[in-house]
Amino acid sequence: MKLEYVLRGVRLRRPLPAELADREVEDIDYDSRRIRPGALFFAFAGQRADGRQFAAEALQRGAVAAVSEGPPPEGFTGPWIEVEHGRRAMGLACRNLWGERIRPVRITGVTGTNGKTTFTFLLDSVLRSAGHVTALVGTVQHCVAGRILPAHNTTPESADLYRIFAELAAKGGSHAIMEVSSHALALGRVHGLPFHCAVFTNLTQDHLDFHQTMENYFAAKQLLFTGEGAPPPAFAVVNWDDPYGAALRLAPESSLLSYAIEQPATIRATDVKVSPQGLEFNVLTPNGCFPVRSPLTGRFNVYNLLAAWGAAQALGVAPEDITAGMQKCAAIPGRFERVDLGQPFTVVVDYAHTEDALRNLIRAARDLRPRRVITLFGCGGDRDPGKRPKMGQAAATLSDVVVLTSDNPRSEDPLAILDQILAGIRGLDVPCIVEPDRKTAIRKALEIAGPGDIVLLAGKGHETYQILVDRTIPFDDREVARAVLRDLGYGGKAA
Repeated sequence: MKLEYVLRGVRLRRPLPAELADREVEDIDYDSRRIRPGALFFAFAGQRADGRQFAAEALQRGAVAAVSEGPPPEGFTGPWIEVEHGRRAMGLACRNLWGERIRPVRITGVTGTNGKTTFTFLLDSVLRSAGHVTALVGTVQHCVAGRILPAHNTTPESADLYRIFAELAAKGGSHAIMEVSSHALALGRVHGLPFHCAVFTNLTQDHLDFHQTMENYFAAKQLLFTGEGAPPPAFAVVNWDDPYGAALRLAPESSLLSYAIEQPATIRATDVKVSPQGLEFNVLTPNGCFPVRSPLTGRFNVYNLLAAWGAAQALGVAPEDITAGMQKCAAIPGRFERVDLGQPFTVVVDYAHTEDALRNLIRAARDLRPRRVITLFGCGGDRDPGKRPKMGQAAATLSDVVVLTSDNPRSEDPLAILDQILAGIRGLDVPCIVEPDRKTAIRKALEIAGPGDIVLLAGKGHETYQILVDRTIPFDDREVARAVLRDLGYGGKAA
């Protein structure tokens, strides 16, 4: 496709030179190492490096031109195109170049503070149960028609997304489900992407290091429902029990499917029963009442199941396929994931890293009627510090024992982070162990556990690393817990 058509709709800072307009573009990328002849290179300024510094390398590899929000670096003499917004420009260029290739794919995007990953796994299970070939894009992994890809970002850049959806279409796929983070929305990673269905789970304090205020955070989520750079989604599936969900502005073209437990809604759960074996409830819909059984536990997962039901209904899936798919989705990595080596107490690893998620996690544990709840968690460094005392208070209020430790301290002093968490615990009558070394902290939490207790290892979930000030080390709560349990004599001795 000619460059002038690839850049159709992109806001340029100056007219496209005539000698560039007729050049043929065959690919789009933002990583100079992947550039091949005929590609258009987009240079973004990142936290670690400025992509403009790699423009010369991209041209040496055969790039048609470099595109950026800023001027070319000193000494650069190749074709340079300045645009008003780099990521929006790349999104529109990808749509112009590859839009027809992904047309067979219906894209469902989910946004919200908590529940996005569980929702995507549930809807993916439902769609596959109904016979569809799918793609799943999210925090834990990306999966394209059964092929697993590593997830470097919850929501990849637009060029990566279009490649995923084009591969899915080429393999006969029909549906893609993706987590859409507030960062991706604010930065323009999904600008111009045609969403068929947009889902809102909830909104609680998180990422204020990036968004600064809850108003800005909500405004970023709102973008998924207004069709920025693309038509609005045909369907909006919204949590009606969440005040932010009720405040969302929807386009007139979007059909609303609200879901709730407490409020009147299009899709509603009644007769909810929570047990160690999972969840049972009835779903009331305009098409009838349907019983749901799920191996997932915790009242908060009722909302995730309702959201998946709403999206599946919007996609035309039959109720019997929805219920079958939900029953097949037995576990989500790092989401209330149990570590069981035959010990007389329960060990759960969960990604909960916000106040609301931590409260929901502990309440879900309480629903299982344990003798005690022992909650281990920390807060990430270089991230929203305002949530730290709130998480401390939540854990101390609902738990029987609290163990404070590190969770990706990054460039911050781990002890300073722990002191901020302790500000929310001081004055509350709960035993509290402070141990900045996470491996040692997990050992202490498991050593004090007794028969009938639940130990919650919160914050990292599926993550397999720990980010320190000077390096990133391998670290998996699940593997550490297994090793400690073996040392304690369960499931065989540790090597």
